[in-house]
Amino acid sequence: MSGTLSLSTPAVQEFWTERHLCTLTTLRQDGSPHVVPVGATVDPEAGLLRVIASGGSAKVRQVRAGAERVAICQVDGARWSTIEGRAVVRDDPESVAEAERRYAQRYRRPRPNPQRVVIEVRITRVLGSASLGATESSRAREPA
Repeated sequence: MSGTLSLSTPAVQEFWTERHLCTLTTLRQDGSPHVVPVGATVDPEAGLLRVIASGGSAKVRQVRAGAERVAICQVDGARWSTIEGRAVVRDDPESVAEAERRYAQRYRRPRPNPQRVVIEVRITRVLGSASLGATESSRAREPA
């Protein structure tokens, strides 16, 4: 069973701080999905998820071209969670530094990259497995 989750749930917050790689799905101009492995950090208080990236990467180009709806998923055995939201690319030094700091806390200090930017996702929905707190009554509905 799976369903919607709340970022305020301790199990969900803990899962998004454990060291797991994620996948980021963006959409190409033809509508096909582009899925890549990434490191992601969640800021529940701000309602944001951040991914550091090189400014010339396909994921960054797609978001800049208007593919703002994204999904980030992580899996650990039977536990999984997907965060959906609207993405923007930030390249100002303060945003990049904050994203690097959060990345270093969850994973490791990122290698230097003068082309680094941040894909900042305003979280609109969190989905996941029952083991993270999803219940039958909050089950996600698929669009028809």
